[in-house]
Amino acid sequence: MYVRLFSAIWLLLCAWLAVLAWGFQAPFAYDPVGPRAYPLLLLALMGVGSLWLVYKPGMLEQRLNLSAAARSALCVLVLLAYALTFESLGFVLSTALATFALGLLFTGRPLPCAVSAVLMGVLLYVLFDLLLDVPLPLGLLEAFVES
Repeated sequence: MYVRLFSAIWLLLCAWLAVLAWGFQAPFAYDPVGPRAYPLLLLALMGVGSLWLVYKPGMLEQRLNLSAAARSALCVLVLLAYALTFESLGFVLSTALATFALGLLFTGRPLPCAVSAVLMGVLLYVLFDLLLDVPLPLGLLEAFVES
């Protein structure tokens, strides 16, 4: 019941955000697809997923699991903290911390979570900043890179 209600509300939110994203215009042509392709693609994927959850058979028999609800709330808090620390800590550190926290949240062992978190932060930075030329903030690591 709660999953269907949440999915229906999420579907409406995705539709509203798609209407807003449709109006994204760039003042100059820096990308062949424009600035609205990425948000529209993500919103379409989220909309299809929420539509599937609305019509999924057997959904009425499921009960609310408090453990799963608490982990979902913690996941949202970790992602909120990631967004808030992105500029100040920088991409590498905030990504590593968020990856480590999410790994532990989903029952990972601390050492593999730490190793994968560091690798994720560094390799994604190399991919986006150096290979794809997407500028990302370094934050606290900026002093080490410049010297």
